[in-house]
Amino acid sequence: MVAVSLCTIPHKEAALQCCDEVDPIAKRPSDGKLVGYNTNYVGAISAIEDGLRGSYKTANATGSPLFGKTFVVIRAGGAGKALAYGAKAKGARVVIANCTYERAREFADLVGGIALSSAELESFRSEVGMILANTTSIGMQPKVEETPLAKHALSNYSLLFYAVYTPKLTRLLREAEESGAVTVIGLEMFIGQAYEQYERFTGMPGPHLIMGVSILASRRPYHDLLVITQNQHVLDAEINSRSLPKM
Repeated sequence: MVAVSLCTIPHKEAALQCCDEVDPIAKRPSDGKLVGYNTNYVGAISAIEDGLRGSYKTANATGSPLFGKTFVVIRAGGAGKALAYGAKAKGARVVIANCTYERAREFADLVGGIALSSAELESFRSEVGMILANTTSIGMQPKVEETPLAKHALSNYSLLFYAVYTPKLTRLLREAEESGAVTVIGLEMFIGQAYEQYERFTGMPGPHLIMGVSILASRRPYHDLLVITQNQHVLDAEINSRSLPKM
């Protein structure tokens, strides 16, 4: 019998220390061993790649649109580390920015990236069209008008990913859109990591449409009515194939 469990902030790094084995190489655990997987980066990196593919045609059309791009991560915490490793695996050039430079330097050395202090990030520009991933909690309730990066610096980025999903539109997201960047919200990461968890837990492909609509319904019921109506025939087919109760 295999037992599974899910943990989130602020326990991610502590949970990692408790594991006998850790992904990225997925394998069936031996009896009595606890194996850890990080599904945040799967959901986040996939959402970022989709955002890039939707905004322009990439030269590396058969690979990841992150390949060769400068990928800036704000905060060297658990989520930031996962995103940095995920971006590095996709061929991106990783930059770690943290309020404490020593912590940024320590992690940048591990991932093979560049370290910046938060102050240095304001003027950093290695290329046009960089990717920015904010993994801080800045912008969440109740401090919704705070932002980790001034608006004038956002013109250097073609895409902003914000791990926060409450509230949906933060000051940073709003100012990034006003600066012309594509924005990817934390809710898209949340949905993507749920798909990955389902498949890890059950060993079966996740019912993507059902899960996506269900999550949206719990957060935006007024919008979900339209989504369900537009996709009802697809939903019914997937529900029937899985012997699930109809919505």
